[in-house]
Amino acid sequence: MQRKLLLVEDDAQVVDFIKKGLSESGYDVAVAFDGVSGLKLAMSVTYDLIILDVLLPGMNGLDVCKAIRRENRQVPVLFLTALGASENIVLGFESEADDYIVKPFKFLELLARIKSLIRRSDIGTSTLPPPDDLYQIGDLVINDVGKTVKRGDTAVTLTSTEYRLLLMFIRNQRRVLSRTELLDAVWGVNFDMGTNVVDVYVNYLRKKIDRNWPVKLIHTVIGMGYVMKYGDEDAH
Repeated sequence: MQRKLLLVEDDAQVVDFIKKGLSESGYDVAVAFDGVSGLKLAMSVTYDLIILDVLLPGMNGLDVCKAIRRENRQVPVLFLTALGASENIVLGFESEADDYIVKPFKFLELLARIKSLIRRSDIGTSTLPPPDDLYQIGDLVINDVGKTVKRGDTAVTLTSTEYRLLLMFIRNQRRVLSRTELLDAVWGVNFDMGTNVVDVYVNYLRKKIDRNWPVKLIHTVIGMGYVMKYGDEDAH
């Protein structure tokens, strides 16, 4: 089955280079040269992955990504941009992108990231249940087959990044996880960006699964990271 990709990029030379390489690698690549056109295509056609520049005419890539996520589209989104400062990377991930590559880039790296994101997406949408499809701590239950979360009788709606973060916590409950570990597991960034993206998303999770319940699940371990435990359970 030929995979369908959407490339949203306003530099014609970059488009020609990427499209040629991806087409030769077996991908069907559609192109939009501005953010508005890119968003229209993303909303009207089902793609296996979307590659977005940040600096786009009409509508910037961050806003395009946010608009896609507001429609609960689970399609993997990869930012490919010249904006490489740590704060730009954080903004990319906070807009619910799945990966972020800084220009100039090596095509083989781009190809590897695309294959990895599509593979991860396939696993996430597979109808075959994984070995552990249900996770529970206290009254919080995750069904990883249906990608549903409930605390008590209340259904909890999460973004894809929030869900991956919560899954990382519940699979490692009572274990202290450092920010670097969480960046690697959830965002695929294996270095400390010197930013607060982890803290931002932990705060998002706390508002959704802890704020209205007397027993808190996500706890801060000062100087070390975070741990998921039920009430006063011992961490390790």
